[in-house]
Amino acid sequence: MRSVRARAALGATLVVAVVLVGAGLAVLLVLRANLIGQADLQAEVVAREVAGELATGTPYGEVELDDEEDHPVQVTDEEDRVVLVSKDLRAVTGTTTSGVTPVPAPSVTASPSPGDDDDDGDDGGDTARPGRGQVSNDDPDFSDGTATVDRTTADYRFAAVEATTPDGVTLTVHAGAPLAAEQEAVGTVRGAMLTGLPVLLLVVAGVTWLVTRRALRPVEGIRREMAAITASEDLTRRVPEPDSRDEIAALARTTNETLTALEASVGRQRRFVADASHELRSPIASLRTQLEVAEAHPELLDLPGAVADTVRLQALAADLLLLARLDAGERPGGGTVELGALVREEVSQRTGDRIAVAVEAPEGEAFEVNGSRGQLARVVGNLLDNAQRHAGTSVAVSVAADGRGVRVEVRDDGDGVPEEERERIFERFVRLDDARSRDDGGAGLGLAIARDVAARHGGTLTVHRADGGGAAFLLRLPRRS
Repeated sequence: MRSVRARAALGATLVVAVVLVGAGLAVLLVLRANLIGQADLQAEVVAREVAGELATGTPYGEVELDDEEDHPVQVTDEEDRVVLVSKDLRAVTGTTTSGVTPVPAPSVTASPSPGDDDDDGDDGGDTARPGRGQVSNDDPDFSDGTATVDRTTADYRFAAVEATTPDGVTLTVHAGAPLAAEQEAVGTVRGAMLTGLPVLLLVVAGVTWLVTRRALRPVEGIRREMAAITASEDLTRRVPEPDSRDEIAALARTTNETLTALEASVGRQRRFVADASHELRSPIASLRTQLEVAEAHPELLDLPGAVADTVRLQALAADLLLLARLDAGERPGGGTVELGALVREEVSQRTGDRIAVAVEAPEGEAFEVNGSRGQLARVVGNLLDNAQRHAGTSVAVSVAADGRGVRVEVRDDGDGVPEEERERIFERFVRLDDARSRDDGGAGLGLAIARDVAARHGGTLTVHRADGGGAAFLLRLPRRS
């Protein structure tokens, strides 16, 4: 039952079973009610016919009891004595009395016609005339019972109707209608349902199993391929995508997109490790060489070179550590940073630059953003370092409002960045050929760090050609909310 196919088949079967059982019971109840209603109507018609004859004064022996086998009749008086029964009725239950043998009862006298006169006509007075009887207009009482007619016992539906004879005697007429047709119809329908229900449930379970199995077949293919990818560690492989446009096809596409992103991430990590190893090897080897020479010949120690290599190694380690934290998902803090003051402070601390930096940041206006002051200072510092390495005679930085955000632009008058290289320079350990020849220690991580920090602050970092030539790096950040 841990299989999705089994659970789906069981669930569908149970739901169909509950629905069919409920519907079957409803059909049986409605059918039985309709058939019993027809039997009630037949019994009532017969009972009222007999009651009508008795109400007109018809003697008991002359009452017409037609169709005695299908509609047995029993008449009782006020004391529940049987005064009239059908010819072949032997026993009855479900009426006021189970007896069927008539007992002596007063005879019923027919009423004279209203227009008849007394033969004498002596005194011209009215002759006493018995009154006409009547049949009760109340709804009859219905009951279930049995009747034995000519040694055959069957179930009947009895209707009881009261009638008053012209002599004032109240009689109760019990007339029955057979329930054999109702029982046969209900039994036939019930049998058909009991026979067909298991077959139908088996069909539902089988169809659900097959449909679910067919629908989940691509999932099994995806699972097998993912298992193979995990075992082989070959991230170039992809799971099969079905031609359907359902949720499973969407799952396969999403899985392949995830594999693509994972492949790119792993590739980027491998290149990062390889480039980091290469960049670390050079200063470490240089530093080791100088220390070995100094050990053998102390007078030849190049102390400034050793310090420079150590500083370069320290800066590279700091850059690698920051990139590792960014890759791990480190988010900037929720503090408030005023970019104008941050730029002015950062420029004032740069005492060793070969070109003085011109600052365009109005002091009367606040350019506040949310984020980490240390990380944003690192971005500004990296952009200024890059401008110092490539500038000819001037470096400028400006801060201004930019719609709902703030823009920081760092410009230089160097050769600029070729248009086809304007995205590649933001990749890690990427340096253009010209930069490699003129680089004084950069590892190609400054711009990559700057863009990552900008993205994690909800901003962007792009490069374009400055108005006076050279490169212009544009940092856009949203204003403090």
